[in-house]
Amino acid sequence: AVVDLLYWRDIKRTGVVFGASLFLLLSLTVCSIVSVCSYLALALLSVTVTFRIYKGVLQAVQKSDEGHPFKAYLESDVALSEELVHKYSDVALSHLNCGLKELRRLFLVEDLVDSLKFAVLMWILTYVGALFNGLTLLILALISVFSIPVIYERHQAQIDHYLGLVNNQVKDIIAKIQAKVPGLKRKAE
Repeated sequence: AVVDLLYWRDIKRTGVVFGASLFLLLSLTVCSIVSVCSYLALALLSVTVTFRIYKGVLQAVQKSDEGHPFKAYLESDVALSEELVHKYSDVALSHLNCGLKELRRLFLVEDLVDSLKFAVLMWILTYVGALFNGLTLLILALISVFSIPVIYERHQAQIDHYLGLVNNQVKDIIAKIQAKVPGLKRKAE
């Protein structure tokens, strides 16, 4: 379902999800998260109250006995099962533990090359952080997530060709750097 959403297989559904997500993020740039959540809740409540009153008046005029318009939703089960919560919390815990082990490995310099790569990444992120705030990065990520898969699907051969060329150049540069700087050669695994 997520893949179909990202590849725009169902244009209406993808458009709604993309538009609502982008609207939410753009709203957060203007207002605080408390205000945005309150406005969204008020808008939803306004729609449901208006619809409920409309259906009530319609039932009174037509003298029908249709019942509550949201009865099916009120009777549906919305509780989370313990198994589902345990499943996702176990997955989150394993990812958290894996991340903590990797950070420990990087900060305590188990492998000098990996720690230096991490240091360069953090140095680059300081410049990214100076240019963009986190919300702007989320907006750019959302637009990328909904556009890059479609672009890649349409131009896969050309993109793969150029990525292969870039990958070979990067490998050559890393090999040259590792050969010239003592202590940067990776351990044989």
